[in-house]
Amino acid sequence: MLSFSINYFLFLWLLVIVNTDGKKYTSKENVIVYVNKVGPYSNPQETYHYYSLPVCRPSKIVSKDLTLGEVLSGDRMAHSLYEIQFNEDVTNKQLCSLTLNYGEINSLRLAIEEFYYFEFVVEDIPIRGFVGQVEETNLFPHKHHIYVYTHHHFDFHVNDNQIVYVNISTKEHPPTSIDDDAATSLKLEYTYSAKWHKTETSYKDRAKYIANTGFFPETLEIHWLSVINSMVLVFLLIGFVVIILSRILKHDLNRMSDEDDDGSPEEENGWKIIHTDVFRFPVNRELFCSILGVGSQFLSIFTGILIFAVCGMFTVHRHGSLMASGVILYAFTSCIAGYMSGRMYRQLQGEHWTWNIILTANLFTVPFFVIWCIINTFAWAHGTTQALPYTTVLILAFMWLLVGFPLTVLGGIFGKNWSGNFDAPCRTKNISREIPQVAWYRTSVARMLIGGFLPFSAISVELYYIFSTFWGREHYMLYGILTIVFIILLSVTACISIALTYFQLAAEDYRWWWQSIITSGSTGLFVFLYAVFFYFNRSKMRGTLQTLQFFGYTSVVCYVFFLMLGTVGFFSSLRFIRYIYVNIKMD
Repeated sequence: MLSFSINYFLFLWLLVIVNTDGKKYTSKENVIVYVNKVGPYSNPQETYHYYSLPVCRPSKIVSKDLTLGEVLSGDRMAHSLYEIQFNEDVTNKQLCSLTLNYGEINSLRLAIEEFYYFEFVVEDIPIRGFVGQVEETNLFPHKHHIYVYTHHHFDFHVNDNQIVYVNISTKEHPPTSIDDDAATSLKLEYTYSAKWHKTETSYKDRAKYIANTGFFPETLEIHWLSVINSMVLVFLLIGFVVIILSRILKHDLNRMSDEDDDGSPEEENGWKIIHTDVFRFPVNRELFCSILGVGSQFLSIFTGILIFAVCGMFTVHRHGSLMASGVILYAFTSCIAGYMSGRMYRQLQGEHWTWNIILTANLFTVPFFVIWCIINTFAWAHGTTQALPYTTVLILAFMWLLVGFPLTVLGGIFGKNWSGNFDAPCRTKNISREIPQVAWYRTSVARMLIGGFLPFSAISVELYYIFSTFWGREHYMLYGILTIVFIILLSVTACISIALTYFQLAAEDYRWWWQSIITSGSTGLFVFLYAVFFYFNRSKMRGTLQTLQFFGYTSVVCYVFFLMLGTVGFFSSLRFIRYIYVNIKMD
């Protein structure tokens, strides 16, 4: 049912980034309505196959061939019993007649009490509605009535001979009551109708048309104002950092130059006195270089996804295209991780090159695989569509074994062979200098709090929209804003890392290598704390499966933030340190 081959897999990804003209219908041609999934409204990621409910179904269920992205998104589309022809109105046509037994009645009643919504797909357009409704009547004694929607009304919006938009309504007919707890059987008559409307919206603009019916347009103005406010604050922060550091450095360099010219016996202090230790290579070089390699890989992945997104490659009607692109980009950018890791490891005079490459290849893959296995096991036990079929798991495994890992090794070979010497501006002494004690506000913990909070403040507004869409039912469409925020995030991280590195060196602490990664990467910790706040205060998600999915995948995202921003922080600090030490006179 969900079979793939490697060639088909690559072909599907090409479909993600190529615009198609869409299907053109002839008069009275059949329009296929696919049923997809159902699930509780408060737990958007907890979804089940639509036919898991006691609803109208064909005698033989025929599933739709799915792309990789659709499978990863939890889609499980199948043909329905709806018979709809292009441009032909339908009025109160019977879908089926069902007689439910006692267990099926309770199953349907429980789904309605949990506010289950369903999702159909027509022409790659997702349409949603509720399975039923609950009416509260008395406060004390409490009573509620349960109704099931047995009529579905489709509104098709067409331009010439193409379907632009589809909507579904469940309130054209009054719902059917299923309150009788003692009933051992219940007969339900399911009907449907369809109405066709002409629209001036062209097929190529249908993504905007679909987006305009969602959540974001109502808050777009507020969203832009919030982002502009963040941009102003961030630019002020960057300006202050640049001005202050440039003035301090200019003062330091002028004072040192005067001391050298005048032969002043004044004792050196601050960052100049540790010039024989500042380029002392860090401990655990294999892990250090692996972090830089994988962090560089995720920088390239995020950049590639944003380029695709801004070019309009990810739209509402391309199910799972974002996930599919992320998976393929991760596999093919593994060479970047290997190259950057191998290159840096060679410069740091590492000796265990093989171990470094293996660690680079598994630094993200192994933690992600462990978390995914736990989540997928629970999803399989609950019978949700989020549990991946074994065929997809095999495809992903072979993708990593045949593409990702070999490219990591190949990139590591090129990085090792093409790398030059580290070429430090200052010589390093054999005996390290003693590091003086510092005040609490200059400790590593204080630098982590500052280095993590300031970049987080630049993306806090956007995080709400990202969390609301990824853990909701809407499709994120504001990629232009996201690109701006991403650039701001990298800029703030670089500036803050440089400032904190300078203050650390001014305190005569030369252990900046790991510290630059940790302080910048600590933004991931603040993202996780925000996720905890969002889960308990901004969402209605609950249950073991949903909680496990939310915090499991959020932990992975925060880990990616640590790797990516830690890499930005290190290379920014390295460039800054090279600049200041190459401009001072050494005895």
